[in-house]
Amino acid sequence: MRLTSKGRYAVRAMLDLTSHSNGNPVRLQEISTRQNISLHYLEQLFRKLRNGQAVKSVRGPGGGYVLARNMDQITIKDVLDCVGENINPARDIIGSEAEAANSLEFHLSKNYFMNLGIIMKEYLATTSLGDLVRKSKETEIEAGIGQNNSEAHAQSGIMTSSIRNPIGEINQ
Repeated sequence: MRLTSKGRYAVRAMLDLTSHSNGNPVRLQEISTRQNISLHYLEQLFRKLRNGQAVKSVRGPGGGYVLARNMDQITIKDVLDCVGENINPARDIIGSEAEAANSLEFHLSKNYFMNLGIIMKEYLATTSLGDLVRKSKETEIEAGIGQNNSEAHAQSGIMTSSIRNPIGEINQ
């Protein structure tokens, strides 16, 4: 159960593209510089993202990449799927020597990790690029206020509890 650098870089690059495009194409060189990701690696990732219909390329002067759909229609799961990221925690269970044992413990653990994989995929499908970009803008505003976190949350109307919000952070 591991997210590789390929998946993390793809999400970062897509968030950068979403934040900096304003409807205009963004060059990979700009994303590379801002995110400190190799240009060659970004080219590979964006080829996969284009094939997965998450981005479109624009040729010519002023060209680059734009989102293929609205930022609220592209989920983190979509981005990870485009680049071939497999975060299923049960992927190594099938075909293992434990499966040959056909024990109760094998079946219990297999079912548990398969269910965990389903929950993870559902969770990733509930967060869009738009959600994360809006969250980053809220965070910038809160950081600029110069108040402590609880005052900033109270003024912005954010409920404070120890429940995980849909964007993956734990509210305090």
